[in-house]
Amino acid sequence: MLLSLRIENFALIDCLDLEFGPSLNVFTGETGAGKSIILDAIDAVLGGKVDRRSIRTGAARAILEATFELDKASARWLGEQEIEPIDGNLAVCSREINASSGTLRSRSRLNGILVNRQLMDQLRDRLVEITAQGQTVHLGQETLQREWLDLYGGKKLAEARSTIGSAWLSASNAKTALKRRRQSEQQRLQRLDLLEYQVRELGEAHIEDADELEQLEQESIRLGHVVELQQQSYQVHQALYQNDGDSASAADLLSKAEVILSDMAVYDVQLQPILEMVSDALAQATEASRQISSYGEQLEADPERLEEVEDRIRELKQICRKYGPLKEAIAYYQSIQNELNELLEGGESMEALELAYQTALEQLKDTCTHLSTLRREAALKLETHLVEELKPLAMEKVQFQVEISPCPPTATGADQIAFCFSPNPGEPLQPLGAIASGGEMSRFLLAIKACFSQIE
Repeated sequence: MLLSLRIENFALIDCLDLEFGPSLNVFTGETGAGKSIILDAIDAVLGGKVDRRSIRTGAARAILEATFELDKASARWLGEQEIEPIDGNLAVCSREINASSGTLRSRSRLNGILVNRQLMDQLRDRLVEITAQGQTVHLGQETLQREWLDLYGGKKLAEARSTIGSAWLSASNAKTALKRRRQSEQQRLQRLDLLEYQVRELGEAHIEDADELEQLEQESIRLGHVVELQQQSYQVHQALYQNDGDSASAADLLSKAEVILSDMAVYDVQLQPILEMVSDALAQATEASRQISSYGEQLEADPERLEEVEDRIRELKQICRKYGPLKEAIAYYQSIQNELNELLEGGESMEALELAYQTALEQLKDTCTHLSTLRREAALKLETHLVEELKPLAMEKVQFQVEISPCPPTATGADQIAFCFSPNPGEPLQPLGAIASGGEMSRFLLAIKACFSQIE
């Protein structure tokens, strides 16, 4: 509680000492009389923002000092900051504001000890609450009325609100999952159709070997040139081993050279390696002629096989145009088989998602019902308590009621809260913001704060 305020050279005030009595203190006066300056001084002495205009014109220094009576919690907090309260429960806050050489400086002290801005901000929250006139307008908002009713309900109601939040989140997530599944079901079915077609197409193509197309193309070329290959293999055979013409074959010439070298080697052993090479060449030519002859004999025109190969080539090329080279097509085939299996399994079924949502929704409704019960209990207490707090504020005939009506479940419950008011017993109750005057709203605000100050 604020006990006294001393102001020196602040704004328009040269010197002022105020003593405050217990309970309600009221300042009245015309506009410009300085009522707001007193509030500004309280704000400034507790670390509020100041500027050059905060110092009275013609002065170089302003001094503010406020004495507060502390409650037990605030006194204990002050002791934790290693600052002892004066006389056990008093805090004297002072601030000196200096302006020199165009620079504004200020120093704050608490019980004579120099303190920083951060500590004053913490103390400020424990000592005062400054409410502007426009804030009373918010009292008519139903969302604020709900929050204040829940706050008045204390710890038990706060725990119920927390449970509601968890239940709402679970129900919301379950609803989102169900909605997403319903929306994606058509896309899933379309994807299933596509994958089933592609798996069937690639499966019927029997693609297993990435080199199959290249091998088939080589076979196709061979089958398409069987006659030429037969003729040319016969020509090679003649050139190597058995020539039907007048010219000698390679084997004949090599055989003749071998005989001559054998005679020469009798006289010079240095020719032996050459003889061996010629003998090897003769043996290789003979073997080559044998193999080319066998190759030519095995060649046979096979129009059916050629047609079969060309059909397979066309099939594989069609696959390659749609799915890329055979190596990539094979890999894609394996991947879509896995994807198809996953889609066919379908993850969590639609029925399971619907059941999960209904279960979460029922749990949310149960928690909402419990919260509504607690709110109604708190509302009855608040109605009685608030009327008692309003009587000393010249509103002894007022009627007040907290109306609680059902609404769809949300993260804050399933209740619509409305503070209803009637200034006289014979008049019907109406929403607070609809009929209360500015003065009545201010008194309501004071009374509600008084109710909340007594919450354990």
